[in-house]
Amino acid sequence: MSKRIKDELKKEAEKLKNSGIVPGLAVIIVGDDPASRVYVNNKKKACAEVGIYSEEYALAEDTSEDELLALIDRLNCRKEISGILVQLPLPKQINEENVIGRIDPKKDVDAFHPVNVGKIMVGNYDFVPCTPAGIMELIKESGIDISGKECVIVGRSNIVGKPMSMLLLHSNGTVTICHSKTRNLAEKTKRADIIVAAVGKPNFITGDMIKEEAVVIDVGINRMADKKLVGDVEFETAEKVASAITPVPGGVGPMTIAMLMKNTLKAAVINNKEDK
Repeated sequence: MSKRIKDELKKEAEKLKNSGIVPGLAVIIVGDDPASRVYVNNKKKACAEVGIYSEEYALAEDTSEDELLALIDRLNCRKEISGILVQLPLPKQINEENVIGRIDPKKDVDAFHPVNVGKIMVGNYDFVPCTPAGIMELIKESGIDISGKECVIVGRSNIVGKPMSMLLLHSNGTVTICHSKTRNLAEKTKRADIIVAAVGKPNFITGDMIKEEAVVIDVGINRMADKKLVGDVEFETAEKVASAITPVPGGVGPMTIAMLMKNTLKAAVINNKEDK
């Protein structure tokens, strides 16, 4: 699915270039977190595949907040940069909220800026955070109708849980958000037609917490002591009861990257209109 979307986006990027619009993505990484480095490399690779111009800014771990904000200001002003992405998490001396708020909302391809978050809330948005957007594509492309379904999200982060709840709601799902303080979690998940697990705990959702024939989307990616990657869902037991389930790795991840490419192309069109 991710490959098909990227192939379509490649054609779209070609059309934009022919009309004089060159989509460009700036990716900023602060420090040398190994997981962040893998994500950044994947994003650069996808840009090359789709035909998006990309720049990487690898800053030292001890970079100050002011230095990072100054870089964002410069990128906000550059016409050839359609989208700006700051890889999270950031080192402790930098306030994430200040950084996200500094990115021009029209270049905020992660859709974390308060303006874009508000637009998602009311259902009138340009950009959707890449992981929830990828999950929606996965569900719809698999022919699963969300309307009227019981949807349970485990995790309430600004990156996945909260925007995911809004997107499912806009598609007429009945949404429950669960988190670390939820009581009787298994009771809630057992009712769900669609479960989105984004809690960051390995094998947290087990097969006996899932209703027969439920659709299970596993956003988690956790590295175990033996270096093996596992999701938030215990795949072996969940697979036996679910009607559809995403693997880890290889399920939601590639869709997230494809949606980032889609957002960057959209940003190129929006910013080109603004320039005229």
